[in-house]
Amino acid sequence: MSIKEKLTEDMKTAMKAKDSARLSTIRMLNSVLKNREIDQRRELSDEEVVAAISTAVKQRRDSIEQFKAGGRQDLVEKEEAEVAILMAYLPQQLTEDEIRDIVKAAIAETSATSGKDMGKVMKVIMPKTKGKADGGLVNKVVKELLGA
Repeated sequence: MSIKEKLTEDMKTAMKAKDSARLSTIRMLNSVLKNREIDQRRELSDEEVVAAISTAVKQRRDSIEQFKAGGRQDLVEKEEAEVAILMAYLPQQLTEDEIRDIVKAAIAETSATSGKDMGKVMKVIMPKTKGKADGGLVNKVVKELLGA
């Protein structure tokens, strides 16, 4: 079952259960996916759907930070609930230790020695972590291990 099919099934389930939070989040995600399909004039692959979901999660996390700074706890809770719903459609996320192992292997593979080599290391790492790890966390680990 593709991710889009799962979204459709979950939307029907949310309608029957009258779960308005899940329903509105899935509808928002379906709208984003439909807009991307219209822009590209073709059906999205599962990888592209995962990328769209990752973008939506990142946007929600940025909003959470802004709402916390503004003292809007009600909006923080709403965004956190949406993140939890969206995360269910992403592949299993890598732990920080797993990311460290990938980064160490990439550093060894590229013979990187300093922060100047960060671009080479990131080029090796990103295909392995795309959709499975937060880019900010990956970036932080790379900087830490390269001493940048």
